[in-house]
Amino acid sequence: MGQDLVEKIKAFCQQNRLITPEDTLLVGVSGGPDSLGLLHILTKLCHDFKLAPPAVAHLNHQLRHPDADIEAGFVRHIAEQWRLPFFSEARPVADLAAQRQQSLEETARQVRYAFLWSLADQIGANKIAVGHNGDDQIETVLMHFLRGSGLTGLRGMAPQVNIALLPLHPYDTIPASSKPVMLIRPLLDTPRLEIETYCRAHQLTPRYDSSNQDTTFFRNRLRHELLPYLETYNPNIRRLLHNTAKIATGEIELVDQQIEQVWPDLVTEVTTQNIDFIRENWLNLPIGLKRATLRRAIYLLHGHLFNITFDHIENAIEVLEKGQTGALMTWPAGLTIRLTYKTISLTLNSAAAWDGALDDDQPAISRPLDIKLPGLTPLPSTNWQLKATLVPMTPAMWPQIKQATRWEAYIDAVVVGNRLKLRTRQPGDQFRPLGAGHSKTIKTFMIDAKIPAAYRRRLPILVADEQILWLCGYRLDDRAKVTEQTRQLVHFTFERI
Repeated sequence: MGQDLVEKIKAFCQQNRLITPEDTLLVGVSGGPDSLGLLHILTKLCHDFKLAPPAVAHLNHQLRHPDADIEAGFVRHIAEQWRLPFFSEARPVADLAAQRQQSLEETARQVRYAFLWSLADQIGANKIAVGHNGDDQIETVLMHFLRGSGLTGLRGMAPQVNIALLPLHPYDTIPASSKPVMLIRPLLDTPRLEIETYCRAHQLTPRYDSSNQDTTFFRNRLRHELLPYLETYNPNIRRLLHNTAKIATGEIELVDQQIEQVWPDLVTEVTTQNIDFIRENWLNLPIGLKRATLRRAIYLLHGHLFNITFDHIENAIEVLEKGQTGALMTWPAGLTIRLTYKTISLTLNSAAAWDGALDDDQPAISRPLDIKLPGLTPLPSTNWQLKATLVPMTPAMWPQIKQATRWEAYIDAVVVGNRLKLRTRQPGDQFRPLGAGHSKTIKTFMIDAKIPAAYRRRLPILVADEQILWLCGYRLDDRAKVTEQTRQLVHFTFERI
């Protein structure tokens, strides 16, 4: 089994040109069976490919004390024992996730890739190998399907990708150099069970991350709950999902060929900030190529399709087919699309692409803020503050409540409670807009309200005990409204300092 797996990985690397004799390898090693098995196999293959031994990189996410420190020491010991160059760093991922208003999974991925990229640039490595395996690929395809995806998502992970094209966070330090660095996945066609068997056969004793059993994480629920359940309907579901990824990859190649054929007659201008289509030529394309060319343009401008959904593309097509000259749409990450008499113009506002600097016309925040009640709460890096005042409820207050301006709100003090803060939106946020009579996601409300995409991530939301009370500047939650039973109010007002 051991030598067979080494030969299998070697063939996969040759077939996908993951490793060539000119490469310098850096291997990301967590200490788990996948990355440890990968390091062991690549150490052997470097001899076959006539390469220098790989360097080892380990990032301590500081999430599971003291296990995280023990794992860092374990990987260091392995590297020393195998006489491999070793590099490590520690990053407070939980704190960073809170600052960025992101999940731990997303933040950990961004921080890890930024670390690996910077280290590769530092030591002159052009290939970064990571331990994603065949089971990870299956889970990724299913995850993309459940979240909504086209062919690109159903393809899953690619055997190799330019790391510069991954959706990293701008707050993470990345190299200034233009030298391409590829992220490679030599184990992508290998089931997890084969890797664990290989580790046992070679007396490797990997560390096991206990958080991989935590089903509060979406991927872990897929792994431990949904996939076993689907196997009761079709025992071959894993093989079918893996085949789906391969089929989608082939279909994407065909679509890409079609795009290359129509692109020269479609595009009139391409810059780093703008792409113009000839309106008439685009309108004559079949629907599949309309979708594909829009996605290609977004990818060229932004480097990825992160947060661009099926609905974004379909809404754009509807407007472009039926809209009038001058129609303008705003998409996530600073993207806009404008319909002119002869062209369809896609533009990237890079300043707004990742919570960039906005003008100071409206209150904005970038991290959660505890609210002083009563008192003043400054909004960092802006000329705004939130004033909170306790006010007795009397009949004379009704006219003031009804005439409240956009940036002020009167809320029943009983609803406000004690744990009061401002934060930005979070995935899955819902509230009950006053007067709507039903619940709505914050995301849907923001889109319907035509809130500019660049501002949505900075718009303050007032919450008490994690219940949304006020989408500031736009709508109160129905549960926060003043009623005949209200005895005391909290008057919130955003003021310029």
